[in-house]
Amino acid sequence: MSSFKSFLRAGHAPTLFAAFLYFGFSCCIWVLNGAMAPFIGETYQLSPAQKGLMLSVPIIAGALMRFPLGVLAQYIGRKNATLVEMAMIAVAMLFGFFFVNSFNDLLKMGVLLGIAGASFGVALSLGSGSFPPQHKGLAMGLVGAGNVGTAVSVLVAPPLAMWLGWQAVYAVAAVAILIPMVVMIVFAQEPPDVDSHASFRSHIACLFEKDGWAFSLIYGITFGGFIGLTTFLPSYYYDQFGVSKVQAGQLTMLAAFMGAALRVAGGWISDRWGGVNTLTLVLVMVAVCLVAVAFSSGSLVGTTLLLMLCFGALGAGNGALFQLVPLRWPTTTAVAGSMIGEIGALGGGLVPNAMGLSKQYLGTYAWGFVLFAVLSLVMLGVMMFMQIRWTRTWAERGGRARTTPAPAAPAPSSLRKGRVA
Repeated sequence: MSSFKSFLRAGHAPTLFAAFLYFGFSCCIWVLNGAMAPFIGETYQLSPAQKGLMLSVPIIAGALMRFPLGVLAQYIGRKNATLVEMAMIAVAMLFGFFFVNSFNDLLKMGVLLGIAGASFGVALSLGSGSFPPQHKGLAMGLVGAGNVGTAVSVLVAPPLAMWLGWQAVYAVAAVAILIPMVVMIVFAQEPPDVDSHASFRSHIACLFEKDGWAFSLIYGITFGGFIGLTTFLPSYYYDQFGVSKVQAGQLTMLAAFMGAALRVAGGWISDRWGGVNTLTLVLVMVAVCLVAVAFSSGSLVGTTLLLMLCFGALGAGNGALFQLVPLRWPTTTAVAGSMIGEIGALGGGLVPNAMGLSKQYLGTYAWGFVLFAVLSLVMLGVMMFMQIRWTRTWAERGGRARTTPAPAAPAPSSLRKGRVA
């Protein structure tokens, strides 16, 4: 307890809390269509492939909006950027309440839900900006635990949809987003770190580096898997096991809550054990669990326990990866995080599409799970290759923060030549 108090004193705790709440509400709203998918699918008689497309659109849209929001935050401040985004979320929710009347409207609504999904990079940078490097893993883990908003969404949205109708849930969300807005205005402060003082060229430099792409692809498994599976599982439980729409949300909540809770543990463990070591264990566990889920489709209890274990690993992996980001890009963490979040979260869009296509054309969801397990092992191989150089330049063995000076991480070749390719 005393060490945690020391951690809180090392930075600005009210901003950390405001960033957590902002990210939590954003995640809750981002996956609303997934939480209500059994209701929506029944209303419009959607095929498995149509469900997969509907569920993937918010994920992809949110991924594509992350980097622009990160850049905006560099120029108007991270706190101001969060307020602009939350105001836009409220307007988007009103569109859902008043104007969604067809499948095409649902796709438009999915794009608007992506506004909420853009929050990640700015939330993490805002919350951890006042903490020193040795505590950033835990700070980012605590903010990232706002992923618990996905669990809240799949738990709360189905009963609300039963009571008020599923479109009315959008109106409830429009009102609810006012809570983190008020907390942000009253309690948060702009961090004193140096993100906002870097040049635009420095902001985008990570786009032209191998490390940036390696981090993004790994994040496509950890966070992409987390958000993609969270969005898909209510439909999976409802179709595969015949549970009620509310029970499907409750079962999904068990897995999503594990992922959110262990994100904090992933950041904390990585500060001590190293992000690379943690991610190695994570990627192996994810692959094993998903293959087991693929071939345990007859057991509701077995499937749920395996998914809880898988989500726990995914959550820890998210914390581990973002323990490494500020070590690699110490002066441009916000935009580096947004870029990695943008490209990595696109992996989440693969999940519901793969599941829907697998069910529609192969008659089972199993091969969608197997595909993602194979991709986990591929990313493990990528990381094992890249970490040889990482531990020679900007990180200690295993991915821990350096306690002694190290050579500066190499600049991309385009910058050494004085231009951006």
